[in-house]
Amino acid sequence: MNIIVAVDENWAIGNKDRLLVSIPNDQKHFREETIGKVVVLGRKTLQTFPQGLPLKNRTNIILSEDKKYKVKDATVVHSLDELLEELKKYASEDVYVIGGESIYRQLLPYCDSADVTKIEHSYAADAFFPDLDKDPEWQITAESDEMTYFDIAYYFVRYERKNKR
Repeated sequence: MNIIVAVDENWAIGNKDRLLVSIPNDQKHFREETIGKVVVLGRKTLQTFPQGLPLKNRTNIILSEDKKYKVKDATVVHSLDELLEELKKYASEDVYVIGGESIYRQLLPYCDSADVTKIEHSYAADAFFPDLDKDPEWQITAESDEMTYFDIAYYFVRYERKNKR
């Protein structure tokens, strides 16, 4: 299973239920990685999408504790166990965890790779991703050259779990 996330210098990912910044090349990278794949996300993340609708051309699996929560064109599961059972239907390498904070934290132990867009800026934030640079289980296996969007420097970093499952 994979994670895809954009973080700032402090591993922040959001503020007030919004992304910290929208970088067109990061959005393009996200689309290229996830089109035709399975995306796993929480209810609050889904609500931030255009019209609150699931992402097109992907299998959307929403994790929500609300048993009455239903989403057209998506599968809704209500527990981590139910999610892990649902994911058995798919190849692990085709599954991308896309947020938010609680979903990332719950599923990180099950992931073997993380595509991280690192943004060289510090934003006001209230949601964070675990710092993989400080986690001895993870190592950087690929890194892009630095790119810029206006005055924001960023780069794509691939982390892989040292001892894959």
